[in-house]
Amino acid sequence: MAATRLRIFISGVQKEFAQQRLDLKAFLLGDAVLRRFVAEVFLFEELPAKDRRADQVYLEEVERCDIYLGLFGYDYGFDGKGSISPTEREYDHATRHGKTRLVYVWGADDKKRAPKMRKLVSKASTELIRRRIENVSALTAEVYASLVDYLDNIGALRVPPFDTSACDGATLKDISRKRIEWFLTSARRERGFPLKANTETKALLTHLNLLDNGKPTNAAVVLFGANPQRFHRTAETKCVHCHGTEYRRPFASQQIYAGDLFDQSNLARDFVLAKINRAVGTRATSITAPATYELPPDAVGEAIVNAIAHRDYHSNASVEVRLFADRLEVWNPGSMPGTLTLDDLHNAHPSIPNNPLIAESLYLTRYIEKAGSGTQRMIELCREAALPEPSFELRAGSFVITLWRDWLTDDVLAGFHLNDRQLRGIRHAKVTGRISNAQYREMTGVSESTALRELRQLTTLGIFEKVGGTGQSAHYATAKTPPGRDEHGDNPS
Repeated sequence: MAATRLRIFISGVQKEFAQQRLDLKAFLLGDAVLRRFVAEVFLFEELPAKDRRADQVYLEEVERCDIYLGLFGYDYGFDGKGSISPTEREYDHATRHGKTRLVYVWGADDKKRAPKMRKLVSKASTELIRRRIENVSALTAEVYASLVDYLDNIGALRVPPFDTSACDGATLKDISRKRIEWFLTSARRERGFPLKANTETKALLTHLNLLDNGKPTNAAVVLFGANPQRFHRTAETKCVHCHGTEYRRPFASQQIYAGDLFDQSNLARDFVLAKINRAVGTRATSITAPATYELPPDAVGEAIVNAIAHRDYHSNASVEVRLFADRLEVWNPGSMPGTLTLDDLHNAHPSIPNNPLIAESLYLTRYIEKAGSGTQRMIELCREAALPEPSFELRAGSFVITLWRDWLTDDVLAGFHLNDRQLRGIRHAKVTGRISNAQYREMTGVSESTALRELRQLTTLGIFEKVGGTGQSAHYATAKTPPGRDEHGDNPS
């Protein structure tokens, strides 16, 4: 059979769905499964200027496409003197030419919808099955499920993706009703999930696209199974507490957490928080004394649930959480989505989850937040705690997130016998991530030569690392590890 190469036409009011359209294209071209089959995604706004009528161009693209993907929101779009809008024109053209149409209705309040858009939604409802969505996470999951089903029906998928495949040997009896009831209550509270707390298990799994011909999928089992490891032995999280900065036996402690993904996320996070330093404040502002952890708890949880949500579940490896004296490493078996780089993780980027249906349930219970924001949130939390930025890397077939513990404690700094100016400079670098000679002079009032001498001393001691070249571009950052150790905790060669 010849390789399937799909052209997908994304339709919807550009102004209303500007970011969603771009993010959806990035997902379609970056997902590990879909990118094997999607050759082209058409967005009208990306076309270069042409000496042709706009409607001719986009209607020709509808004719060329294999799949019409419509986003119907609250706005109808420009219709000019009573004519129909481009969105409806594209939908009608796809219908006339017999294209496969996938329509997603954004939002639940039909009263707020433009009258003509209400009519378009109604027209689509009489002609095909359409899905209602209210956020990017749901859109990604629904589009993913629809396209996987399409590819499976045309025989393009020899091996369906992990999360959409029926779990071999599993039935609805293997799903925990207790976990289902917890999910319904949590999702309604956290995200306004529409299904009621007494919704039957089959109805919920159907709503979440977690059934395959009436059988629970792999995603359903790892999320809601009473004993997921009966079917997926390595779908677990290994937590190791190391004595020093090297991954070496004997370990200080070790735990392997099984159960569903919600339990694993909770238990692995608690494992780390129980073993890192915690400062307890006073009850000056509340009856409960506040506790401050040396690593932000939300950053720890984000790193762990990121690995659990996005890991490659076909891998025989497990998620690993490794706590060292100077850092926390979270290992996720798998790789990066095709359209993202490691540098992209430091900035705003589209969400390209490796397991969209798993990610959707974690989103609904607020285990993960806004699509694509997890790595940025970790960076923000660490900066707020005056810690180095997290590191993201691909190592030994895994995606690794490293959160750095602050090795520059007050006790450690006291041993260096630094002056007050240098201590102020270190605090500044911890909070802002860097300090330059000019900033040091402005902060302390010393001359350029004195600033250079004191900054060089901090570099020689291994407290600072010089970044950049010479001149105004040069600056200093706090070293991520104590002198004599590289970023992976190994002795330098």
